Amino acid sequence: MFDVREKPQMVQRAYLIGVQEPKDSESATSQLLGELEELVETLHIGVIGKEIVRIREYQARFLVGPGKVEEVLERARAIEADCLVIDAELSPSQQRNWEAASGLCVIDRQEVILDIFHERAQTREAVLQVELARSEHSLPRLKNAWTHLSRQRGGGGVTQRGEGEAQIELDQRMVRQRISRLRKELTEVIQHRQVQRKQRMRVPIPSAAIVGYTNAGKSTLLNRLTGSSVLSEDKLFATLDPTTRQLALPDGQKVLLTDTVGFVRRLPHQLVEAFKATLEEAVVANLLIHVVDVSNPEMAEHQETTLRVLKELGAGDHRVFTVYNKIDAAGDLRIPEQPGKDVFYLSAHTGEGVDKLVSALSAAISETFGIYELLIPHSRYDLMNSLHERANIRSHKVEDEGVRVVCAVPPQLLGEIAPYIETEPN
Repeated sequence: MFDVREKPQMVQRAYLIGVQEPKDSESATSQLLGELEELVETLHIGVIGKEIVRIREYQARFLVGPGKVEEVLERARAIEADCLVIDAELSPSQQRNWEAASGLCVIDRQEVILDIFHERAQTREAVLQVELARSEHSLPRLKNAWTHLSRQRGGGGVTQRGEGEAQIELDQRMVRQRISRLRKELTEVIQHRQVQRKQRMRVPIPSAAIVGYTNAGKSTLLNRLTGSSVLSEDKLFATLDPTTRQLALPDGQKVLLTDTVGFVRRLPHQLVEAFKATLEEAVVANLLIHVVDVSNPEMAEHQETTLRVLKELGAGDHRVFTVYNKIDAAGDLRIPEQPGKDVFYLSAHTGEGVDKLVSALSAAISETFGIYELLIPHSRYDLMNSLHERANIRSHKVEDEGVRVVCAVPPQLLGEIAPYIETEPN
């Protein structure tokens, strides 16, 4: 076994291993390995080599056969890799076995994504969600041969290696206490956010959630539509926290747009559960804007992943606007032809085609409104103010009895206007 006690240093040279099971095609495995390379580079770790390992049947010790392990390790040592990243979900014992055999830091796809989320979390809720997911992931891995990683696997990063302490800093009891505390804090934060959401929903402004694969251009589209300045970068998981901005439509109606966290294939199950609360914005929205990056060769797989997760969240029956974004960067890639009133081709970066999306949003929201003629008493100018803010007033005329108004009214306002309806919709 290699001596793993060495001076602290950052992991810098990663060797990537894709695992192709019998049910997987070589093309799909290669695509996932390419995505893993992007994920690893997002952590500022250099990728110096990669390969695909085909397995005929599951091996309990290493996931792959011991002979294949030796072949992989020989190639990794030859190029002086200091980290192996395996594109699969390793059990704690498999991870220990790989590290014992190689003398290298060994992590899997799950830990890479968890580290990225740890770097990007900003709000209190996101920080708690990530810390909970990482603690749950670390708990069965505390008895790890790499003692210098004990501090990291107790809740910190997995991409730093060093001398460490002779004993594991956090035993299982301490991590369980951490998990209990994090769950309690997270419950309180989520309850507070739910109260804020209920208060927001009392104001009957329609809402739309922007969803899609990570790096599809969701934040850029939100900025383009609302004139805001939400962080928008060409990298995976640039933003994790949902951001809501108000958009004033051409007919005067307002809509709340929420940018949600991007999806990714093989998301760690701890994060799927942890971020369900964040993704509830998609469940409660009136409609969804599904952003697809047409400049990505794997757009079909990304689109399928997003739709599958939405279905799992209970938002599968929502009306969906499919937005094929980045048409300015598609190059030689074939832009999918999918005619329909809810399909749009645009560039959030240049603004090309965005007007059609805005018009369609306006029309879609108007479809849920009823056109009413109202006679509002002079004593209810508070209701007139509410109609100006939340409805679409077509005409109004001041009369002796009050103000006669023809307006498109959202369903949420029907209870307030019911006593003053003069003419029902046809």
